[in-house]
Amino acid sequence: MSRFVVGIDLGTTNTAMGYAEPSTATVDIPAKIERFVIPQVVGLNDVADRSVLPSFLYLPAKGEFPAGAVDTPWLRTGERVVGQFARDHGSKVPGRLVSSAKSWLSHSGVDRREPILPWAAGDDVAKISPLDASTAYLAHLRDAWNLRFPDDVLQNQEVLLTVPASFDASARDLTVEAARSAGLEHVTLLEEPQAAFYAWLATKGEAWRKRVKVGDLLLVCDVGGGTTDFTLIAVTDRNGDLELTRMAVGEHILLGGDNMDLALAYAVAATLPGGMDGLDATRRASLWHSCRAAKEALFADPKLMSAPVAVLGRGSKVIGGTVKTELDRSTLTQVLVEGFFPVCLPTDQPECGKRIGLTEIGLPYAADAAITRHLARFLGRQAGSLHTGGSFVTPSAVLFNGGVFKAAEMRSRVLDVLTQWAGREVPELDAGDLDLAVALGATYYGLVREGKGVRIRGGVPQSYYVGIESSAPAVPGVARPLKALCVVPLGMEEGTEADVPGPEFGLVIGEPASFRVLASTVRRDDRVGTVLDRWTPDELEELDPLETSLGTEDGVEGQTVPVRMHTQVTEVGTLALWCQSTRDDRRWKLEFNVRDNS
Repeated sequence: MSRFVVGIDLGTTNTAMGYAEPSTATVDIPAKIERFVIPQVVGLNDVADRSVLPSFLYLPAKGEFPAGAVDTPWLRTGERVVGQFARDHGSKVPGRLVSSAKSWLSHSGVDRREPILPWAAGDDVAKISPLDASTAYLAHLRDAWNLRFPDDVLQNQEVLLTVPASFDASARDLTVEAARSAGLEHVTLLEEPQAAFYAWLATKGEAWRKRVKVGDLLLVCDVGGGTTDFTLIAVTDRNGDLELTRMAVGEHILLGGDNMDLALAYAVAATLPGGMDGLDATRRASLWHSCRAAKEALFADPKLMSAPVAVLGRGSKVIGGTVKTELDRSTLTQVLVEGFFPVCLPTDQPECGKRIGLTEIGLPYAADAAITRHLARFLGRQAGSLHTGGSFVTPSAVLFNGGVFKAAEMRSRVLDVLTQWAGREVPELDAGDLDLAVALGATYYGLVREGKGVRIRGGVPQSYYVGIESSAPAVPGVARPLKALCVVPLGMEEGTEADVPGPEFGLVIGEPASFRVLASTVRRDDRVGTVLDRWTPDELEELDPLETSLGTEDGVEGQTVPVRMHTQVTEVGTLALWCQSTRDDRRWKLEFNVRDNS
């Protein structure tokens, strides 16, 4: 039996954990939510507790460190190092540093179970998969927890694991797979913006009801290390009491702190001889990581006017040894505020096309770095589906989340832009510790599941559709029209399932089968069984296909079985789809294809 509820923020840049003991709550006093300090290697022969675990993994060369120098109390092989020392030392040897594993885990253009990280590593490095890297971070938390609570190991606790709201079904499945590979079986997924809002509820207690009113539409603006997430939460009345419902989430936008660090690297490189072109790939990566550290130092101390930046040198020519420079606060503000949060109109849209430089990291970053333009697109797209009567949604207040918003300048710029769009002041909901909010909020959600707290309702953040090829005569050079059958409507609650009404489909067994899958964050009126003949590119997006291996019991291949679809949103927060035979009790589960689609 679980003694604790544990919230884990498996972040792109940092991983954090909170916990609470539900049984300690009384009628008048809620259970105390605490942060879990995480022991980790911080230097050679030095293990110490830290509030967060940097989401970095270093793969040492044979004999690189003295025996035992990077051991933890539970792991003495020294083959992999996770956390602060991995991040700090890896910035000097970037070819052996795994970073942004969470972004890779959501990247459908690569095989996320194959050893591809570090992406730019040489042949002498034994790479690992994004799935294995994510598992390693969770395993570190497991072992650190078990060291502290040996009688209540993490494998036996209820774990609330957060993911971006924009994560599709494949990325959610892979996150659960990573958790289970780390031995965590009792896992439930929670969207990060909701977790941040839960943290706000936890800090306010009953006073939150005085900060909002019926009819408010609250924006959670979450810019983390790898993704930008937007969520709208509505305040409604239910039998005279306030209720919270998550109404909308944004698209998956691979844009965040990683992009900002790279932009700062270009700005700093401009002050060096030869600029960025004068640096090889290794030194570019080193500069990138060093700028990240400088940015975090400036964010952490508003009184600090500059932070050091080091670029490792090679040879004895232009850069003959380590070059030291600095990132000053004015450059930080100019590059990040004006580059990533420019003033724009609510009708502006993100620009299309690839940005030079971002593709070097190997991830499909957003083409436009302007977060304010992505926000304009989100609020404009949701206006129609929420029937607000205007051309864009006007939020009543904003809750910021993500380390980027530690900088007051970033928050102020977003508020200024929203105020300009709305024609009135848009206030900020005061957030707590932005490094820990998601983990602590996830812990609060664990208490909510125990009946102790305020629940945000909403169900799944996207509607899902299976593509159906129309029966039409073949025309040279023209694809058959595709219809979309809704199998999971937006808002379908966790723990529910349904038969998909409609005609039978013929399923050929005895060979692998693949199904096209589409999703929408704006079509909220569709129901299970709705068939779409046409849609705009803004309404539906094609995702990873669904696949199943269709075995036969009698060995007869090529047999066609009439089936209907059955859909389920699991308690964990993942999607399950089945083909159910209408002639007998056979059924086949459809699995998301997370292999290489390139």
